Amino acid sequence: MSTFIKDFIEREKINRRNFLFASAYGLGGAAALGALGPSMARAALTDPTIAWSYRNRTNPYWNEIVSGGEAFVESLGMSRDALTHLINEGSSEKSLADVKAILAKTDGNLALAIDTNDAPNARPVVEAVAASGAYVSTLWNKTDDLHPWDFGDNYVSHMSWSDEGPAEQTARILLEAMGGKGGVVHLGGIASNNPAIERLQGLKNALKDYPDVELLAAEPADWDTQKANQVMSAFLTRYGDEITGVHCANDTIAYGVLEALRAEGIEDMPIVSYDGNPQAVQLVADKKILATVFTNPHWGGGITASLAYHAAIGHFKPSEEPKEHREFYGPTILVQPDDALEFKANYLDSVPTYDWTDFWGPSNGPIVYK
Repeated sequence: MSTFIKDFIEREKINRRNFLFASAYGLGGAAALGALGPSMARAALTDPTIAWSYRNRTNPYWNEIVSGGEAFVESLGMSRDALTHLINEGSSEKSLADVKAILAKTDGNLALAIDTNDAPNARPVVEAVAASGAYVSTLWNKTDDLHPWDFGDNYVSHMSWSDEGPAEQTARILLEAMGGKGGVVHLGGIASNNPAIERLQGLKNALKDYPDVELLAAEPADWDTQKANQVMSAFLTRYGDEITGVHCANDTIAYGVLEALRAEGIEDMPIVSYDGNPQAVQLVADKKILATVFTNPHWGGGITASLAYHAAIGHFKPSEEPKEHREFYGPTILVQPDDALEFKANYLDSVPTYDWTDFWGPSNGPIVYK
């Protein structure tokens, strides 16, 4: 476990150094787009560029997202290299600049799948895409007042996950393992990210039924292993033995937490996480993590790209679809020690083959706003 986590942290350091020298569709490469206007949707695009905009590939979750995008591209008879990668390294500014640059380069002949990095960045991305006549499907992050049906056909779809309920499930597993008493800390994602907000809320919901458990602290770790390691080390310095459980917003955060605990000689701290990455599932099987939640990123990445592409080429008309086909939840599966190895064999060691034209098959209903 320790070797894997140290290797993971080192890969992240290398990736950050490389990013400083990266220039793929950077800020200087984009001609400024004109003033945003009404949708310029064409009847259909011909051989559109297919692009995925995401944080980075060193994160196992995002590697699976992009692997799904590559699998979709291969299903079209293309090489996986035909997928254009827009890597933003967690920068919303770079995310938007990359989108504007590729729109200028392709003259809007684009099918884009994207996680906009944070919710406020979704609107300028969508507006730029719609103004150019391209097509976009978003994943995870957008504001509640931004909807695909407000942009005709160009904003094809948005998929997120109903994280609050599953995060509450994992929290209850954690709080029970703590014996219903003690102190818990939460390490979250980027503070403005929808999943980070919902996963913390899931913990807070569960805590209402555990009056003898105190939430000692909740701080963002930005979905990052290194930052999680630093945050957890600071928690241990500040709270020491008061900490009897850790609620992690994703698996890569849990890796940093485990390393911080190991450095202090702590091997049996109850921990839960989220995402269902292969390494985390193995840690669940080994009872180093109590539970994680699988969101099927391979399917999510492939179907998001597929929706944008098939709308772009005129395979279907988004504006004629019901709203539940334009904003919907992805699937989730709770993974615990008793079923971790079986789950790993069925979903991770051998990735299922998906029909990329079954756009909503595994989805989990329309997004509900509170």
